[in-house]
Amino acid sequence: MSERSSDSEVMRLSGDQVELVRDRVAVEAPLELRLGARPFTVLMRTPGDDEDLARGFLFTEGLIARADDIAGLSRPEGLSGDEVGNVLAVELRPGLVPPPYERVFYSSSSCGVCGKASIAQLAVHAAPIESRLTVKHRVLSALPEKLRATQRVFAETGGLHAAALFSPDGRLTAAREDVGRHNAVDKLAGWALAAGRLPLAEQVMLVSGRIGYEIVQKALVAGVPIIAAVGAPSSLALELAAQFGLTLVGFLRDDAMNVYTVNQRIV
Repeated sequence: MSERSSDSEVMRLSGDQVELVRDRVAVEAPLELRLGARPFTVLMRTPGDDEDLARGFLFTEGLIARADDIAGLSRPEGLSGDEVGNVLAVELRPGLVPPPYERVFYSSSSCGVCGKASIAQLAVHAAPIESRLTVKHRVLSALPEKLRATQRVFAETGGLHAAALFSPDGRLTAAREDVGRHNAVDKLAGWALAAGRLPLAEQVMLVSGRIGYEIVQKALVAGVPIIAAVGAPSSLALELAAQFGLTLVGFLRDDAMNVYTVNQRIV
């Protein structure tokens, strides 16, 4: 078993043929975040880039505002069983009191907002996008193939989502994979936070699958001006993108795309 995929024996049926084969499956495991010694929340994720995930999650959820709000990230000692490798302790800088947060139970890999206690907690706290970034449509059309080239574990398992950042001329900046599409975005945001790259005003974000509210919300907090997906957007994702001036592109293919909001950024 590797960190992100594992072997499984399966019975494969093809026409009248039956055979037992070994197959690779994506790993899904809990990551418990602790603030100090106190359990805070559990995220279902694909192991790997856990520190980026923790930073990005805390940032996009509004619990920290900058990189140095986190004084340290560590693996607690004395763990046993399933806790080993799946617990991360977050030490906030002295004097920082995070805002109240009601999400005290686990977030599944399929849900980026599960655990919020009220509709009011879904409010997005981000500045309107004011980037003057433009991208040629032919550059955008080439991005899905470039994203697939980075998806090593997806190629093994077919079971992971991905998110990536690209420069306006189509050069890959960073990419992350995870069983949860929102986790992949948080991993990117956490990487950018630690690298001093926020806001991402000169980057295009591409995600595999669809675009829901939680993906747009996280992109807005990170300052991304253009987000594209190979799948469809939801109605709330479109409303949020239009409200904050974010360009949203869906159904991105090598020969077609739908530009739903702020279309002047696509040349």
